[in-house]
Amino acid sequence: MGIFLTRKYPFPQSSNRLRDCAVYSAIVFFILYLLQPFGFSEYKGNKFLVSLLFGAVTFGCCYLYGLALQPLQKRVSPWRVWHETLSVLVMILFVCICNIFVFSVVFHYPISAEFCLLFIYWTFVIGIVITVFSVGMNYHRYLRSQLETLLDKTTDIQTDIIVTIHDASVRGNDLQLPINDLLYVEAQKNNVQVCYMKENNINTIELHTTLTAVLDDLKEYENVFQCHRSFVVNLNNITSAQGNSNGYQLKLGKCSAIVPVSRTYVPKLRSFIA
Repeated sequence: MGIFLTRKYPFPQSSNRLRDCAVYSAIVFFILYLLQPFGFSEYKGNKFLVSLLFGAVTFGCCYLYGLALQPLQKRVSPWRVWHETLSVLVMILFVCICNIFVFSVVFHYPISAEFCLLFIYWTFVIGIVITVFSVGMNYHRYLRSQLETLLDKTTDIQTDIIVTIHDASVRGNDLQLPINDLLYVEAQKNNVQVCYMKENNINTIELHTTLTAVLDDLKEYENVFQCHRSFVVNLNNITSAQGNSNGYQLKLGKCSAIVPVSRTYVPKLRSFIA
C-alpha cells in the first residue's frame, strides 16, 4: 500500500475537472434525494430542488478548490498518489463545511459542535469511498493506456554512455552505440536483430548472438528489460504502452514496430513505475 501511495499520479486535472465536479455533485444530490439523511426526510418543501441546491454548492466548491490547487500541483513534481488522495480528502472537507452552512440556512438549524462533527463524520465515511474509487480508477486507467508516463526513466543519467553488443561470428563486427539510442533487440533463430537510432533515423542490424548474451552485455543497465522471450527493450525509449495485466504493446521512439510484453513480464515492467 505504501509503495502504491508514493507512485506518480500524472492524471491531467485540468481536462477532467468539470467532469469530476459533476460526478461529486451528482453523488451528493442522489444521497440526499434518495437516502434523505440528517432528518432530510422530515423536510416538507420540495426535496428535489433542495437536493439540487446542495449538488450545485458541491459543484461550485469542487471547481473553486480545483482552481486553488492548480499552483500547488505545478510546484510539486512529481505529483504522487498520496498527494492526490490527500487533496481529494481536503476538498471533501471544504465541501462539507460549505454544505453545513447551506444546511443551516435552508433548514433554520442552529450550528453546533455536535451537529458539525456528525455531518463531517458521515461526509468522510462516504468521501473515503469516493476518494478510493476516484483515485484508484484514474490511476489504473493510466496503467492500461498510458503506462509510459509512469515509468521511472534514466535517459538524462545515461546521456554519455556507450555500450557494446558483441557479435559471436568469426568475422562479425561488434555494435557500439549510445545506450539512449537503443530501441529493442529481437531474437531471430540463431541471431538477433537490433533496432536503434542513428542520426535521427531508425536502423537495424543483425548480429550472430543470443538474447541471453545481449542481456549479459547490458546487465549493468536496469532500463534494458526483457519483456518477452523474444524481445529486450530500452525502457527509456518507450513512447506508448497500452494493455493490462495480461500483456502490453509497446512503441519505442519513431519505430513503427510494436513490441509485445507477455503476461509473465508485466509485474516486472510495472516495478519500474516511479
